[in-house]
Amino acid sequence: MPVMSIKNEVLDLSSRPLFATMLAAGEGTRMRSSRPKTLARICGKPMGAHVLEALFAAGVQDTVVVVGHGAERVRNSLSAMASSGMEIHFVEQLQLLGTADALSVALTVLPDALTYGEGETPVVLVVPGDTPLITPQTLRELVSTHIESRASATLITAVLEDPFGYGRIIRGKDGRVTNIVEERDADSEQRCIREINTGIYAFDLNVLAPTIRRISAKNAQSEYYLTDSISILSEMGYLVSALEIEDEVEALGVNDQIQLAEAEKHFRRRINRKWMSRGVTMVDPDAVYIAATVEIGQDTTVWPGSHLAGNTQIGNSAEIGPETRLIDCTVGDGAKVTRCEGTGADIGAGAVVGPWVVLGNGAKVEPDTFTGSFKALG
Repeated sequence: MPVMSIKNEVLDLSSRPLFATMLAAGEGTRMRSSRPKTLARICGKPMGAHVLEALFAAGVQDTVVVVGHGAERVRNSLSAMASSGMEIHFVEQLQLLGTADALSVALTVLPDALTYGEGETPVVLVVPGDTPLITPQTLRELVSTHIESRASATLITAVLEDPFGYGRIIRGKDGRVTNIVEERDADSEQRCIREINTGIYAFDLNVLAPTIRRISAKNAQSEYYLTDSISILSEMGYLVSALEIEDEVEALGVNDQIQLAEAEKHFRRRINRKWMSRGVTMVDPDAVYIAATVEIGQDTTVWPGSHLAGNTQIGNSAEIGPETRLIDCTVGDGAKVTRCEGTGADIGAGAVVGPWVVLGNGAKVEPDTFTGSFKALG
């Protein structure tokens, strides 16, 4: 299989070796877009980049990204946005035969389980590339639950008011997970189950290969589904545990443009709350858009109608807005920018810009100066 690697410093925060596989090979036909689904942007970054950041922040040592549709575009984009210190391996699923097949492709890059001694078996997280709202805290809790329960597999579940479309979690009389039944295969009683599969798992590395070999493609889609691994492990006598998350938003998968907009809304709120917790004032957070790539200093006020994107950096005690759009701009401490459109501009500390000013690429406003109405620079 074609393999590409990015090697840097690795963080190990787990008690056992920790690896991850991000499944990013699917075409995402319901998105109705020529862009690979993993590269659909949420708050200025591809979905896959958000997932990789969450994995890295959770302490993953190595991440294998399984690519397929638009493989080169996915590799190039995610490589360019990788955080310093991330180690990523890309491996291509040449035939899109399902999630279990994608994981079998990832096993060609993951280490051999036989090289580890008793009690040292690595944990492998498996995360879809279209779950951008999963948090590092939840991933760390998944690993802890998996290790503490001595399970061979642990999955994240959520209880939804409307579970339509999701695989249902089947539990035995002892409360243990025994199976996942997909919506189309569920009977009327199973469809009443509200606990659903999120598609996020932790596996012991040593059970993956033998389990995947037992998975059959005898289904309507003629694909190998990773969900079948749960019933196989249960039938073989292995313990399968589950972590039920309280915030169902984290389980949100993105399969179409409607779900993309929903994920964008939740992620935008998360970003705005982060900046407010760091001393940024927002009169109406729901009327402010801040991309995940933006930096804002303490005691800055962002007024309604402001749109901050790209690599925009704003200093301390500044005022932005209302009705201001800045992309790839630098704003110095104490500057005031009102009803302004700026791209690639440098606004000095203490400067007053606007209203009704356009700053073109390369425009520079000197510190403590005023740029008045309807004046265009650049």
